[in-house]
Amino acid sequence: MSEALIYLDPDSKLSLQGQIRQKLVDAILHGVFPAGTRLPSSRKLAEQLGVARNTVVLAYEQLVEEGYVESRQRSGIYVNDRVLEGRIGFSGKPSGNARLGDRWRNRIRSGAQPQAEFQWPADWQQHPYPFIDGYFDSSLYPTAQWREASRLALGARVIHEGTVTEGHADDPALVEEIRSKMLPRRGIHAEANEILITLGEQNALYLLTQLLTAAGTCVAMEEPGNPRMRQLLKQAGAEILEQPVDEFGMVVNSRLKSAQLIYVTPSHQVPTAVTMPNQRRRALLKQAEQHDQLIIEDDFEHENNYLGKPHPALRGMDESDRVIYVSALPKVLAPGLRIGFIVAAPELIREARKLRQMVIGRPSLINQRTAAFFLSLGHYDAFMARLHKIMGERWDALRQALNHYHRGSEIEFPTQGGTALWVESPEHVQVDHLVAEAARRGILIEPDTHYYGGGRASRNHFRMGVTSIPAEHIREGVNQLEQLILELSAEHIEMLDPGDPQLQDGKQLKQLLPGATIIYKTYYGAPCTIELRPDGRMVGRSGHANEDCDTGRWWVDGDLYCRRWERWSYGEEAAYQVTLEGKHIRWWRPGGRLVDSAIIQVAERHLDS
Repeated sequence: MSEALIYLDPDSKLSLQGQIRQKLVDAILHGVFPAGTRLPSSRKLAEQLGVARNTVVLAYEQLVEEGYVESRQRSGIYVNDRVLEGRIGFSGKPSGNARLGDRWRNRIRSGAQPQAEFQWPADWQQHPYPFIDGYFDSSLYPTAQWREASRLALGARVIHEGTVTEGHADDPALVEEIRSKMLPRRGIHAEANEILITLGEQNALYLLTQLLTAAGTCVAMEEPGNPRMRQLLKQAGAEILEQPVDEFGMVVNSRLKSAQLIYVTPSHQVPTAVTMPNQRRRALLKQAEQHDQLIIEDDFEHENNYLGKPHPALRGMDESDRVIYVSALPKVLAPGLRIGFIVAAPELIREARKLRQMVIGRPSLINQRTAAFFLSLGHYDAFMARLHKIMGERWDALRQALNHYHRGSEIEFPTQGGTALWVESPEHVQVDHLVAEAARRGILIEPDTHYYGGGRASRNHFRMGVTSIPAEHIREGVNQLEQLILELSAEHIEMLDPGDPQLQDGKQLKQLLPGATIIYKTYYGAPCTIELRPDGRMVGRSGHANEDCDTGRWWVDGDLYCRRWERWSYGEEAAYQVTLEGKHIRWWRPGGRLVDSAIIQVAERHLDS
């Protein structure tokens, strides 16, 4: 035993005691420490590992309780002679049989579709700038509130209810909380027999594709769209109709007529995050009624609208019972728990329940009751309000950082919320190369490739999420990403020519700018006007209703236009060289690259001169 060392991982999520126990159990079961082997004393092992003796003592005590080792009086700790009983000759080593890969390949009827999603690195939390969507940092988890709900759910009476519940019905308490609290927020009124609990959103989509599609079924889905749904449809043998997306979500036109089933993400389209307005929603419902189509509405992110109120769900607007509604509790509540639900006609729910029972059985009633208590005690409402505030701050921080640093393009589809932005990469920068290089610098972004189907090439976008990165890290992450893009774009960057006849000197700037109005769009598509008042004040108005306003100062220093806002551009001073061609004004870093451009309306006195 003296030669057999245990190594502790300083980066492990397990405690030192947990690591010691885990590694000893692994060594015992794999024959490294055979039955009857004497283990080192707690003092000696503690010295070898550099830990407190009490840590080893507690690990040994737990192993004794579990039967892996035994304590012999005045002799020490030994591996239990009976620990491997019942293992039928397993030595812990792989079988020496001949390779059987071909045999299995010939016998397996059909394999699952290859993984369609982009894979984040397992150590994503070690990266300083993880712009990942759908993964959450631990600071968001409502530990105390969930623990209280779990404690109540584990009460004897609730456990007894769970053991005597007949058939495969869901927890009535959770169904009632969803029916009476969550669904009305989305404009949905449902009876208990119209709700089925699932193991998350993906399980719900699996059940529906199995029940509603077969080989040859034509299913319309957004392009670009949810790769997980595309994977399920391909597995079922369905024919996928790739329907384009515009600034209002899925395009509703005559192409949809051939579809029997339509899958759509109207709240925040995957992956662009655009919100489908009510007019488009009504058009989609009308289309479905005219052509006898069913709609699967994936409403996974309905709570995250920051520029206006959430729109009602399609299911809530549906008058002909054609919409099948899929949603889930936020993943951050319990990443391994995954509680989702389907709302649909009782006939479909009945069949989905049967299929669920065949495939995975009923989701744990204890987990369901925990979620029910979390809702009924008001924790869900409080948590969602806190999450909405935090995500809104992060989302806005990302928009502002992109508006400040990433001015080489404009966001294709303006969004009202969500937890990610769909960002365009310069044409000459391949997004896959950008993603790989960014990861080497600790910046994680998601390429667009896997969101497109039908063999179409990507459109050179990448996705940036905010669920896993604190707001205070976003600006620097975007800054470093933009520096990388500039490095990769070095040969294509437009630089200022010192001899450009359109370059304005200080005298010209002092004649041009007082009283002028600058008109342009922000990176995220909002109209913006800036008034340069003769007294040196600046007034900025942004948004379709001027909902974002700021003031500041502007001046001319030598041949540079200088400005400083109170809030915009982080309230930092900036200086630019300016060129003017007709009504088009352009800002340049002094002696350097192009920063931005706009339309300028000069004061009337300049037009008369």
